[in-house]
Amino acid sequence: MGPPPVVTGISPKEGPPGTRVIMRGEFLGTKAQDFIGLTICGCNCLLSAEWKSSNKIIARSGPCKGRGDIIVTTQSGGQGTSTVQFRGYHETIGPMKESAVWVEEAPMQNLGWGRRALSPTNYQQEDPLGLSVEGNDKKFPEDELIELFGDGSGDLTNEKFHPGWFLLQHHHATTLEDLKAGLAYLRRKVHSQKEGQLSFLKANVGAVMEQLDTIMSLKDQFEADMKSYGSDPTEKLETAIRQSMSEANKLFNDVLARRDRADATRNALAVMQRYKFLFCMPINIERNIKRGNYDLVINDYARVKNLFKNTEIDVFKKILEEIDSRINNFKVLLRTKLQEMPFSLEERKKIIRNLVNLDAEGDPAWDAIVSHANYLEKSISNTIHEYSDGDIKINCEDANKISKSTPINIKHLRSQKNNGDSSPRQILCVEAICDIVVEQLPDLWRLGQSYFTGQLHVTVDVEKQSHFKSLVLSNMQYAMGTMKNMCSHDVEARWLLHILRCVRQMYASLIHLDLPSEALDIFGSFILDLRIHCLRALFKQGAYNIKALRKRETWQIEYLNEDGGITRLPNLFEEIVLAILRHARETVIVCGPREGPLFNNSAHQIIYRKVIRKLFTSFSKCLHKLFDDNDDDDDDDDETSVSQLIGSPSGYKNKTNKNNKHQRPTREQCLLISLSNIRYTLNIVLPRIGDYLKEQGYPELSTAVRWNSDWTKLEMLDNKVLCAYVDRRGDPLVGTIEPSMYLGGLEWVFDTEPTHLKPYAQEILTNLIAVHAEVRRVAPALLQRILSNITETIAEELARLMSCVRQFRPAGIIQARTDIILLRNALQTYSTSRARSLFEEALDAIPQPMNKEDHMRIEALLSKVASCMRLQLSCLTNEVTENIRYLTADPERVTTV
Repeated sequence: MGPPPVVTGISPKEGPPGTRVIMRGEFLGTKAQDFIGLTICGCNCLLSAEWKSSNKIIARSGPCKGRGDIIVTTQSGGQGTSTVQFRGYHETIGPMKESAVWVEEAPMQNLGWGRRALSPTNYQQEDPLGLSVEGNDKKFPEDELIELFGDGSGDLTNEKFHPGWFLLQHHHATTLEDLKAGLAYLRRKVHSQKEGQLSFLKANVGAVMEQLDTIMSLKDQFEADMKSYGSDPTEKLETAIRQSMSEANKLFNDVLARRDRADATRNALAVMQRYKFLFCMPINIERNIKRGNYDLVINDYARVKNLFKNTEIDVFKKILEEIDSRINNFKVLLRTKLQEMPFSLEERKKIIRNLVNLDAEGDPAWDAIVSHANYLEKSISNTIHEYSDGDIKINCEDANKISKSTPINIKHLRSQKNNGDSSPRQILCVEAICDIVVEQLPDLWRLGQSYFTGQLHVTVDVEKQSHFKSLVLSNMQYAMGTMKNMCSHDVEARWLLHILRCVRQMYASLIHLDLPSEALDIFGSFILDLRIHCLRALFKQGAYNIKALRKRETWQIEYLNEDGGITRLPNLFEEIVLAILRHARETVIVCGPREGPLFNNSAHQIIYRKVIRKLFTSFSKCLHKLFDDNDDDDDDDDETSVSQLIGSPSGYKNKTNKNNKHQRPTREQCLLISLSNIRYTLNIVLPRIGDYLKEQGYPELSTAVRWNSDWTKLEMLDNKVLCAYVDRRGDPLVGTIEPSMYLGGLEWVFDTEPTHLKPYAQEILTNLIAVHAEVRRVAPALLQRILSNITETIAEELARLMSCVRQFRPAGIIQARTDIILLRNALQTYSTSRARSLFEEALDAIPQPMNKEDHMRIEALLSKVASCMRLQLSCLTNEVTENIRYLTADPERVTTV
């Protein structure tokens, strides 16, 4: 057994029979079957009771009167108790109270002798004490009256009338003096009525007796008439009565008509009041539609159809027809709104749900999907034409019918400022398309998913899944094709990177939609192509910047290293390349959501190698352009060749520019600097770039450890610049040998004893020392390469000249062999095998000394000359390498030497 039920609160606390009472308490039953009994003020109310929970019961009160407990009985707890009481009372029907019977509106008429009217009413009673109750505004509490007098009543006509109840109810605020006066008035009234009856009889005894005699005579006359006229004298009386009734009806027709009209009006008002909801429904529909309360319209309509769908009353049918007409117009309005855009997804779902609840014809959910897909396509088409030239004409009504295969005329897309924005029109168009896809495609996809998962509460056609898929894919392909066409033309790298960021953001938002892989791959492949396109554009821009470095070349040596004097050009080239690689790594190569590595594809690796190669070849072209520009600058200046023809080392003086604002290196020094830059780039810069590529995870460029000419073209340029320098220094030098050899008309057939080298040999040594100093000053590492080439050219020229000599005399033999042997020994360090063979060929062309004395004379002359030209000869040997390095560290020292 559980605890007994307890009622702790009720609402309301009083009321007439049939009052809906809400009872709250504890242990009122574990379930509805456990609740078995309920009494309110002693009346059984179980039939009207409704069990809500163990703490709440609702019931209607019975025909109880007075105050009493509320007792709940359960199977688990038995009979319960109550801490509160309910008071029942019976209402008195008055003229202002609704009632099912007619209530006389005329007041009760008090007649003499205490007689009452034929139709008395109990709601207008004269106060028996003759006192006024106007000042008694505050009524005495009825609960206290019940406690004092129990079942008593203050009604004079009630069998349980109690005077104390009457006095407290009507005169609780009346003074004692007034009550005494009222008591005296009541006594006088009763006494006067009694005295009036006796005195009336005493005073009219004769008249009363006459009345009795008259009645007796009437009786005798009536009996005589019956004997004379028969036993049915009432026909005339009946006729008279009918005439009386007819006259009475004539008199009271107006009154009765007014009463009938009042009854009809009351009935009509009652009907209108009872069915006020139905009669106000049409105007409420219009009002709620204007306010946007569509759910309220649908709920009211469903309620009306549920209550009056089977009605046979003409008035109700007419109202229902009007309501149906308004609802049909409402359906048309909802379908129109369903076609309008833009709308949020929740608003579209709400409209679809409203149409479904209204049992609209067709499939509103699928119509919404198709409308949304068409609007997406139309938005993309309008965006294309919005950012296109005004020459393109299009009918907006047919914009959604444009074929997705229609090529876009990009030449009409202007790369000019649009409304103050410096972005090209095609870039703005791509941004707008990305925004459209991000805003509309998710709603389209979610709407389709809601349709096929049954969330829209419509009959799902499974065959439409393929159609929906084609709608989504076609719109995505249309957007992708448009953006791809926009990016396929010549667009700057920064704008392509901006497009890539926009497309990636759009792609990331679509990934969260749980789209199928087939749909995501549309934009995934586009992003991959766009990354390659960005890579090409980025490296193309870098190649352009590298080519433009020639304008920043100042030919000022920044520092010296083992490759020679280096300008800022190689380091600027390295900075540009590393910046491009870093930028590409951060923007293009880095993988976004659902993106694969860029270089997993061999074709992409080939593209990568091509763009890298373009960077290196651009630097080669930059250096080559500098070489060509300097060559063109020196075409009009033949000062070098003229000065060397007279045997002076002209290349060692600096030229000035036309404005003489600052000194610039000579053409030969620029060639040396270019050679140093090339060697520095090959030996230092390119390996560092290769290490950076490896650290950043870029693919291997080539199997070659060093960057060969196939990649950089620098080796070819190096050879070309070297040949140019050798030509500029070697050709004039070699060209002066023959004129200097026969200077003054002297031939090799003289007899004068030779005492020194001939002028041509001295000039060769002097010019070589000048070239040596120049090369040593700018690019020491190039000494061997440059001097070996010049030495080979000199040896070839000497061999040619000696082979052309027709006749030697003994003095000429000594002079010639001394010159050739001294030059051969002095240039031994820079002689190649071919140069050495050419020197031997030159010596072979000179006849051998005639005797031993001539040999000794040659050796003595060689010793003398070597002693005299010790300083000049030491400049061309390895023994003075450190001294020369010391001297070449300062240009002034070299000039002094």
